[in-house]
Amino acid sequence: MKIGIIGTGYVGLPTGVGLAELGNQVICIDREPSKIEALKSGKLTIFEDGLEELFIKNVKSGNLKFTTSMKEGVCDADIVIIAVGTPPHPVTKEADMKYIHAAATELAEHLTGYTVIATKSTVPVGTGDDVEALISKKNPQADFDVVSLPEFLREGFAIHDFFNPDRIVVGTNTDKAAKLIKELYRPFDGKTNILFVKRRSSETIKYASNAFLAIKIHYINEMADFCEKAGADIREVAKGMGLDTRIGPRFLNPGPGYGGSCFPKDTMAMSYMARQNGIDMTLINSAIEGNRQRKKRMAQRILNSIKDIPNPKIAILGLAFKNGTDDCRESPAMEIIAELLNCNAEITAYDPKANDTAKKILGDKIKYSSDMYSAIENADVLAILTEWDEFKALDLTLASQKMKHLNIIDCRNLLDAHQAKLAGFNYSCIGQ
Repeated sequence: MKIGIIGTGYVGLPTGVGLAELGNQVICIDREPSKIEALKSGKLTIFEDGLEELFIKNVKSGNLKFTTSMKEGVCDADIVIIAVGTPPHPVTKEADMKYIHAAATELAEHLTGYTVIATKSTVPVGTGDDVEALISKKNPQADFDVVSLPEFLREGFAIHDFFNPDRIVVGTNTDKAAKLIKELYRPFDGKTNILFVKRRSSETIKYASNAFLAIKIHYINEMADFCEKAGADIREVAKGMGLDTRIGPRFLNPGPGYGGSCFPKDTMAMSYMARQNGIDMTLINSAIEGNRQRKKRMAQRILNSIKDIPNPKIAILGLAFKNGTDDCRESPAMEIIAELLNCNAEITAYDPKANDTAKKILGDKIKYSSDMYSAIENADVLAILTEWDEFKALDLTLASQKMKHLNIIDCRNLLDAHQAKLAGFNYSCIGQ
């Protein structure tokens, strides 16, 4: 099939690479010339574990191309996938639809023959109707259907998830569109659940899923707080909970709060949509507020460890919102650092992949190190904020020699508490 993908971010680019690997002819479209030029020259514009090898392979084979021209990407396409951002509105926190509407309006005039327009961005319920209306208004002669094709790719695992999906959800109101999407996903027949539902149900599934997972994370973080006071160990509690098949073990790792490009914005958007429909979603609202407060409490935990030290130096390991990606959007680390900066602390940070991304957000407010041992040099406290495997291998003896005061706040429970204490550290983790 010939497929056009509008957007080359953390959804569009892995999706384009994956579909090209399946043998389709994929053209990715982006308005930003510098990004397209970089991709054409073989340079990835994001980091995603496992992406580079398949990207290079499919660019060389000619299955994957890039353009700034909507006409080139859409004309003669069988399927056009919209994968642009839907960031929170700065005031209402609803999903901002300007990029979706702009893409739909622009692509309309370039449609030739029957085309399925698939919305892969996370969009409010009813967006398919809006996209349909915009295209029909711009090009009344267009022969097309609009489907909802929500993505369930975890950042850091997007390539793995593309080829090993838990499920594929397709929201369509016509048999003609369903037939084309079935052909697109034929390689997955018998390997996963492919669920065809109404378009509005599909749009809701994405929000319902992300909100549920955010609530699950918030719940285990609250249980971790309880364990700290009650003398229980959250690791043992989570393991015992996870053995119940009704609960499952995933998303039961306590930490500094959820972040990233999905959970924060999708919970806020779901809350907004609920209010618009006269529904009070108390669980989601509690998770949103609790998650916001949690990051403040993590920052205070760090500051409490150095409250008697004048002009303290704080070392931070981890800037991305999770391991496997360089994405710092809504990263707990970004928000915790912002709180620490309010107290005029000197901060030096290191992340294996996200130093450059974080610098676009924080600028020169902090210092950036090229490795974890230079980051902790003369530090009064070390805070671990992202669960990179590299940090698990921290040499505690060497760290104790490099740091000025031996304080560790392990917000990801990566280190062995007993070994840290043997090395002389005042060690604090989550839920123990």
